[in-house]
Amino acid sequence: MPLTPTPHIWMDGELVPWDDAKVHVLTPSLHYGWGVYEGIRAYATDTGPAVFRLREHLARLRDSARVYMMELRWTDEELATAVLDLVRNSGHDSCYIRPLAYLGYGEMGVAPQLDAVRMSIAVWPWGSYLGDKAETEGCRLIVSNWQRNSHQTVPPLAKATGAYVNSALAKVGAKRAGYDDALMLTATGHIAEASAANLFLVRDGALITPPVSDGILPGITRDSVITLARDLGLDVTERSIPRSEVYLADEGFLTGTAAEIVPVASVDERPMGVRGVGPVTKQLRELFKDVVAGRHEPYARWLERV
Repeated sequence: MPLTPTPHIWMDGELVPWDDAKVHVLTPSLHYGWGVYEGIRAYATDTGPAVFRLREHLARLRDSARVYMMELRWTDEELATAVLDLVRNSGHDSCYIRPLAYLGYGEMGVAPQLDAVRMSIAVWPWGSYLGDKAETEGCRLIVSNWQRNSHQTVPPLAKATGAYVNSALAKVGAKRAGYDDALMLTATGHIAEASAANLFLVRDGALITPPVSDGILPGITRDSVITLARDLGLDVTERSIPRSEVYLADEGFLTGTAAEIVPVASVDERPMGVRGVGPVTKQLRELFKDVVAGRHEPYARWLERV
């Protein structure tokens, strides 16, 4: 999706005009993929824009940095203030937010200098991640030939820049084959997640989602959906899912900050038992939309007003 520029990008504590936000071509993160980032959304509410689960996203950013031995020079409070100021400065009621921690220019080599961490935060408008058709009819998925990064290869618990080459290979392959996205398997043949979203299945009114131990990223939206579902009285189980079980699901949906909640229409040309947006998916998606728009008081704690 093409980027729509906003007035400024936050870089190391300063607001820099969008077109001037640049790094050196010899930045080690560009060469070796050593960087961590977050995807966050701000939503329009009746009282102005609000950032969804900002503190949890910043905590995950710091956790990712710890995995990659990167010391962030800014506190979570300083980063939260920067995000809120930047959203306010953008003039948008709804936008996507991308904090990025990367290595500064100075040394080169596969073992990079880790004490030169820099940061940027950018915001821009970003609509439907998988497209309007996927939102209304469900996305078409294919199981990728590329396995999901395991705990013994590239740490899947960290949201690292270089790790997403794995996801990009799966996504590009799926798109070129005519699908919306790909599901990735573990080394044992269980479903992990989509290229940049977690998976939920619905069978007999109960939700099933792969566990963190299967190499998924512990998604903030995933956690939100689990909480919402249990508060609605739905049964939620986190367990390994064999590939063939996906073909037997009544419903399926993907969750992620960019994707939000998107129904699954089919996997490997096998349609879900319920076509379109199934009743459980619809219930959860409508509640989620109310929550992020500030229309559901019990979850007001998840919104940070700009």
